[in-house]
Amino acid sequence: MNQFNIEEKSILELQKAMEMNIITSKELVIMYLDRIANIDHAGPNLNSVLEVNPDAIQIAEALDYERSLQGKRSNLHGIPILVKDNICTSDKMHTSAGSLALKDSYSKEDAFLIKQLRKAGAVILGKANMTEWANFMTDSMPAGYSSRGGQVLNPYGIGEFGPGGSSSGSGVAATANLCTVAIGTETSGSVIDPASNLSLVGIKPTIGLVSRYGIIPASHMQDTAGPMGRSVEDAVILLDEMIGYDENDPITIYSKDKDKTNYTQFLNSNGLSNIRIGVPRDYFFENITEEEKDLFDQELKILKQLGIEIVENIKIEHAKELNSKTAVLCEFIADLNAYLAKLSINIPIHSVSELIKYHEENADTMLKYGQVYLTEYSKDIYKLTCNEYVSNRKKDIELSRNGIDVVLKNYNLDALVFIGESCAEIVNKAGYPEITVPAGILTKGKPFGITFVAEAFSESKLIKIAYSYEQLSKKRVAPNLK
Repeated sequence: MNQFNIEEKSILELQKAMEMNIITSKELVIMYLDRIANIDHAGPNLNSVLEVNPDAIQIAEALDYERSLQGKRSNLHGIPILVKDNICTSDKMHTSAGSLALKDSYSKEDAFLIKQLRKAGAVILGKANMTEWANFMTDSMPAGYSSRGGQVLNPYGIGEFGPGGSSSGSGVAATANLCTVAIGTETSGSVIDPASNLSLVGIKPTIGLVSRYGIIPASHMQDTAGPMGRSVEDAVILLDEMIGYDENDPITIYSKDKDKTNYTQFLNSNGLSNIRIGVPRDYFFENITEEEKDLFDQELKILKQLGIEIVENIKIEHAKELNSKTAVLCEFIADLNAYLAKLSINIPIHSVSELIKYHEENADTMLKYGQVYLTEYSKDIYKLTCNEYVSNRKKDIELSRNGIDVVLKNYNLDALVFIGESCAEIVNKAGYPEITVPAGILTKGKPFGITFVAEAFSESKLIKIAYSYEQLSKKRVAPNLK
């Protein structure tokens, strides 16, 4: 058996090993499957992988043969990827958003981003567990729990630290080396939160850069898929292959002039002496510990070492007024109704009202944490035509985008830096990009991340900043799975 050690290997390291015939994609898939069996479903029982692709080994074998004949398609050729369980795949795997109500649901079509990945030669290894219905079912469900998959565990502190949600399975699988990279989705912090909690890089792209077609929806205004990996380089390589114009998702018209962009070209540290980054401490310093404050200040010193100018005392106007969930929950009900209506007749639910009833009929397994959001926001008073929805969504868009754009302009800033997922509310309501990077480990063993934010379609700038910081700080720490 091949003794190649796959732990913490990057995409490019694996590509080099495959090109030198040190390992094949088929062997790589088998090694990850072995780790899933012995680490995720035994041993520590991390519970991050819902199911594996029964065709993964043969897909990898076919890609190995193709490589031998004509070389690789891209840097993802033969690379095993896990995807969140709300991303549709037209294979032998289910797409359930973590719900037992959809445990028998097979998608008839790949999500657009899955088509892109298959075209690039990636191996879709399996589906990752997630917070059920992206944590929009109830207000008391812990991050990483689903009725179909149970509770995802954080390998840095099993039973002590939460994994972050709702892309918790994708995050745990990536940090525990159960795949090379993973894909999560974000509506309100669901990529950057687990990335911060799991010593990972998470990229939440600008709305419009990656198609949402084929993703079980939570909010048509805020949903997007994003890459999760152990390095900025890996996450960017994955992002490059996810991007593209999709006529089924009109907002991706913005990708028409960006899908040829090679974002890996921004993995360099040139020109940082002209970069100014603002620190809006008032926005996120209220609910953090002294240790977190001290660690954050240490990371600012690293940014200064890169030649970046740090600007303190940044005030984001009206930022703390963006705390309403009304708009996103109204969208969740409307969007989920549209998705469920198109499911096969063999599936027991085709509307939110039928889902609520199904939960009540199977309360022992389905209602461990209730369904308060489903029952409340499915009422007629919360339709997308109601004043409460329209006024809240209008406020969310105006205050979030003006807040970020104005502060960047007024202070002559290139970006903002936050602790972990503290920026999720304002950034997601604006639809803007963010990148989280590992920033160390706290005394009790919990990972700590910092997040860089800027205006719409500023991925190239954020990648340069994040990569430069990562290369100097080297704060990624793998979990001890023994």
